[in-house]
Amino acid sequence: MGEKGKKSEKMSISRSAAKEHREQLERLQKKDPEFYQYLQEHGKDLLSFDDEDIDDEVDVGMEDAETQLDDETHEHDISEEEKPSKNVVTTAMVDSWCKSIIEDGKFSALRALVKAFRTACHYGDDSEDSSAKFTVMSSSVFNKIMLFTLSEMDGILRKLLKLPASGGKKETVNEIMGTKQWKSYNHLVKSYLGNALHVLNQMTDTKMISFTLRRLQYSSVFLAAFPSLLRKYIKVALHFWGTGSGALPVVSFLFLRDLCVRLGSDCLDECFRGIYKAYILNCHFVNAVKLQNIQFLANCVIELIRVDLPTAYQHAFVFIRQLAMLLRDALNMKTKEAFRKVYEWKFINCLELWTGAICAYSSEADFQPLAYPLTQIIYGVARLVPTARYFPLRLRCVRMLNRIAASTNRFIPVSMLLLDMLEMKELNRPPTGGVGKAVDLRATLKASKPVLKTRAFQEACVISVVEELAEHLAQWSYSVAFFELSFIPAVRLRSFCKSTKVERFRKEMRHLIRQIEANTKYTNERRAVTFLPNDQAATSFLEDEKKMGKSPLSQYVLTLHQRAQQRNDAMMESSVLVGEKSAAFGSKLDQIPASDEEDDIRNEDGASVFSSSWLPGSDSRAKPQKEEEKKKKKKKRKQEEGVGEDEDIVEDLVLSSDEDGSLSDSPSTGEDDNEEEQQLGTTTTQLSKRQRPRKFSKKNVKSHSNKSKKRKRAS
Repeated sequence: MGEKGKKSEKMSISRSAAKEHREQLERLQKKDPEFYQYLQEHGKDLLSFDDEDIDDEVDVGMEDAETQLDDETHEHDISEEEKPSKNVVTTAMVDSWCKSIIEDGKFSALRALVKAFRTACHYGDDSEDSSAKFTVMSSSVFNKIMLFTLSEMDGILRKLLKLPASGGKKETVNEIMGTKQWKSYNHLVKSYLGNALHVLNQMTDTKMISFTLRRLQYSSVFLAAFPSLLRKYIKVALHFWGTGSGALPVVSFLFLRDLCVRLGSDCLDECFRGIYKAYILNCHFVNAVKLQNIQFLANCVIELIRVDLPTAYQHAFVFIRQLAMLLRDALNMKTKEAFRKVYEWKFINCLELWTGAICAYSSEADFQPLAYPLTQIIYGVARLVPTARYFPLRLRCVRMLNRIAASTNRFIPVSMLLLDMLEMKELNRPPTGGVGKAVDLRATLKASKPVLKTRAFQEACVISVVEELAEHLAQWSYSVAFFELSFIPAVRLRSFCKSTKVERFRKEMRHLIRQIEANTKYTNERRAVTFLPNDQAATSFLEDEKKMGKSPLSQYVLTLHQRAQQRNDAMMESSVLVGEKSAAFGSKLDQIPASDEEDDIRNEDGASVFSSSWLPGSDSRAKPQKEEEKKKKKKKRKQEEGVGEDEDIVEDLVLSSDEDGSLSDSPSTGEDDNEEEQQLGTTTTQLSKRQRPRKFSKKNVKSHSNKSKKRKRAS
């Protein structure tokens, strides 16, 4: 009865309004007939106004309102009924699915598990799928689903597709792609790999990522059927390889290597290009702590090249040619920007990478042709800016050339690069900059002007020259022509002993000269003039002695290596190993299971990998980032407070001398620009400090007043 009364009231109101409107139109016709005629011609719909139209509009409006109310009440009732009975995944459901899949092999249970796995991987996403069968899940259920699916899904899919229990290559996948089994079950494979990729992008814990990648490695062969997923997996693995910590870089590299071995040409090109780019991104800056990581990344690249040497040669040729073009631009243009592109860590580390690759595969016919162009590039880089400030870079280049010469058994004229260094005035004069701090030449490319005049820098350079020159001569200490080869270096070393004013350097050079003379005597006593230089007897001269390392220079080089190792160990920072053994590729492989049995044993403890409090989503990423940002802000505040508490100190500007100014004729690099900017910054801060009134504490005020009184008394 109430609803009928409301309807009658609305009807009466609408009819009275219609009558008033009709009366207004009649008055308009009398007052302004011309406008009324215009409405009749152009707006007849406005004038055609009946009571039936009013009744229809009211009925339609009431019916729409009633249908809306009915729909809302119906939806409200459904939501109230579904709230307690929503599709909630419980541990009992997961256990029943797992039991029926393993014991009975039920396909319905497998489908339900795949859907639950999809829900687990997308749990916490901003745009959740409304069509998902399962939408509510606890953390313990999430752990069970993830562990069982990642551990058992590969074997389940292989049984359904009638594939071997492990292994396989892309040919096996291509063969089954036309079968009924593949048409029936390929959606399960795609769902498993796609959802696992999604959860990899959401994870932040390195142990969880390592466990997931290790389990997905067994199913990597299926990616041959899904090229788009394959490209995404390569990108994710490269990202974790370059930025991960702990065992994650090794696991990511093994995943990439497994892809290249199993899929071959489908991913080789992309993996070679991607891993080279990732290596470059991680070697922009070098210090004693980062040396180990960069060497590990380089060893990974060299190991990946082993998979397909002919394909790797094509990429290596292109990358080495790019380095040659940068060096050519620097030689032709002679601008700061061109020199900066060559004299930076990125360029030098690329040379180190290809030097290691050529040394590793020098016996392979595919990589032998790359040794000559790389040697030319390194030699050109060493002689590009022949100043004392770039002694560390030149020594690094000489070290690379010695490695190439030793691996390819080819003579490279390295001695001239080292002997030219000894003739520069910076190594002949006594140091004028004091003792100075110990200089690690492995982590520097360019020495600053104050460091250049210190005793520590001079000693590091001279000792390195002795080590590299002895290394170069020891490689040819068993040659028939050793006397002729070592004659000019010995003469120039004697002249350095006469010209130098530093007794320590004179002792080092005399010791090296004695070893060269002893080795000359060693070879001259054993060579007979019964063959020509182009005979095979010349190549086999002292071959047995070379294998045993009996020459005086070889034994001397061993003692130099031990001394260098001790010096490097003494410069370790925060107990981080930066020696040769720490950079070995196998050092991190100890963290990876050596066999499938060990991996299965670790899977028993896999429940601890997925923490019960973790669920994928936007919050899991935002929290650690926010915490890191807060820590950085706190550090900055502390530093600013520490600077503010110190007294204002005005330092005198140190102008470069005429001798330093004479070096400006040689081309400078980007580091010079950075130093100039820093000097400009210090001058501006000093000027601003001079202009500001100094704030004295009470102690400073007293001391200042006492000093003024003493001055008055003295006057």
